[in-house]
Amino acid sequence: MVRRRGTGFNEPASEAVECRVVSDDRRNGEEEGFFDVVIVGGGPAGLSAGLILGRCRRRVLICDAGRPRNAASHALHGFLTRDGVAPAELLRIGREQLSSYETVAIRDIEIVDAVREGKRFAITTGEGTTLSSRKLLLATGVVDRLPQVRGFEPLYGRSAFHCPYCDGWEVRDSPLAVYAPGRRGYGLALELKVWSRDVVLCTDGPSGLEPDERRRLSLLKIPVREERVAGFEGKDGRLERVVFEEGPALARRALFFNVGERQASGLAQKLGCEFTEKGAVATGKHERTNIPGLYVAGDASRSVQLAIVAAGEGAEAGFAINTALIEEDLAGLV
Repeated sequence: MVRRRGTGFNEPASEAVECRVVSDDRRNGEEEGFFDVVIVGGGPAGLSAGLILGRCRRRVLICDAGRPRNAASHALHGFLTRDGVAPAELLRIGREQLSSYETVAIRDIEIVDAVREGKRFAITTGEGTTLSSRKLLLATGVVDRLPQVRGFEPLYGRSAFHCPYCDGWEVRDSPLAVYAPGRRGYGLALELKVWSRDVVLCTDGPSGLEPDERRRLSLLKIPVREERVAGFEGKDGRLERVVFEEGPALARRALFFNVGERQASGLAQKLGCEFTEKGAVATGKHERTNIPGLYVAGDASRSVQLAIVAAGEGAEAGFAINTALIEEDLAGLV
């Protein structure tokens, strides 16, 4: 007797369902352009969801535009068993392991449009072709806004970072700068005291800090430099100093910045998703959105933006999607 856990049905799966799964879902479905699930985004979240769904024998197409958020990074950290691996190598391993699942395909192609039509999604690729899927998972992530300051580009990914959890260990006990206009860097400066005693907040103009925030920074010995930043100077990708339009330069070893981020794709907004106050896609249990059949996993929907968290969310979304598909299949038999 086969029982489907978590489907809401306690009856054994019928033979008809088992036949459908074996006969139809063994093929990927790419020739017909119809899939159980289309996943937009081939990072940790998308690949992880594809792995779960592939193991469930679902017809899956993963579409990746090839613009990872961490393209400038030389190593990925905090990912158990893969700490320090190059981001591209992690994706290579993920793709290689997915090749064992014949119902999963990966295409290096951009998705430019998606519309919900009845209980399915009509999805348009950058090549102008149309795909159809029962469920849609967006794992497109976010894009960091970068400081528009002279000298920043050569430092990015080498000594200028946006995430202390990802790169703080490598520059621990070094003189650190936080670059963030206005009050945006207050929380980041407090966080960085975990990694270094020597932290300076650079606000590139008036900080707008509240009196109690200034007091807290002072107690933690975090100076605030409100002069306009003229540029960053360094050699071979290593920051040496922050230069201001007025006042003395600031000798630093590394820089962490926060100038905001944006959704990497406009699909969630176009499909009618709700968003949080911070601009992330609002998701509920198991990465569901307010749009039936639409799921969002990874950085696009969360404030904890770590690769291992994205992979976990992708796996959770894969579980939820397969459960929903089983319920639909069984309901069709009644």
